[in-house]
Amino acid sequence: MLYLNILVTNDDGINAIGIKKLAKSLKKIAKVIVIAPDRERSATGHAITMHQPLRVDKATDFPDDIEAWSISGTPSDCVKIGIETIMANKPDLVVSGINNGPNLGTDVIYSGTVSAAIEGAIHGIPSLAMSIAGIKGEINYEGAASYSCKLARLILDNKEQESIILNANIPSIGYKDIKGIKLTELGNRRYNNSFVKREDPMGKNYYWLAGSLIELENKDVSDVEAIKEGFVSITPLHFDLTDYDLIERMKKWNFD
Repeated sequence: MLYLNILVTNDDGINAIGIKKLAKSLKKIAKVIVIAPDRERSATGHAITMHQPLRVDKATDFPDDIEAWSISGTPSDCVKIGIETIMANKPDLVVSGINNGPNLGTDVIYSGTVSAAIEGAIHGIPSLAMSIAGIKGEINYEGAASYSCKLARLILDNKEQESIILNANIPSIGYKDIKGIKLTELGNRRYNNSFVKREDPMGKNYYWLAGSLIELENKDVSDVEAIKEGFVSITPLHFDLTDYDLIERMKKWNFD
């Protein structure tokens, strides 16, 4: 499979530990090119840069002799400019991660990691988002790095459509401790959000978003529950947000 080309990106920035471990692992099965933000761009969703220039720089110090590029934009920018400008050939797969923290349930809406994978699918390329379900600063990447090749092969060997998107969350544990893979649905994730008011040295107020996760009941088939049980969670996603059931019900509305 070494003839394959994989575009690797993330939202934690090109210097993040997760992307280096991911690229090194995927290098075993394909030619890897890393195109990632020049700094952390977490929770940027599917934002793209339109009203300012994008700076593109070759990252000469990326480990394992992997070709790498640093972009002054969002994760979605990285995938767009990578496919349309930087890469000579269209990649066979886009892999985004390994994110420093989970992307479970409704968090995928805000996730730059997941949005980068969605951008790949928009370009007709099967894509995988990978995240570690652990506490930042105490992340164990071993299991996720080991599973990256397995998941990449599964997608490439079984792709039923070009726009496939898989959201993978992996427990922050060793490879041997992971119980296996579960096919899951998006669960429920909500937060007690609070904005902490502070004052800068100039005497102007600013706000810092804080908050804590609310424990909600989730179905056994949810990604949240799979992670709690020590499984890798795989959730297929799509970017068609149309509510087809509601369309059928709305046909009975009186629009006259």
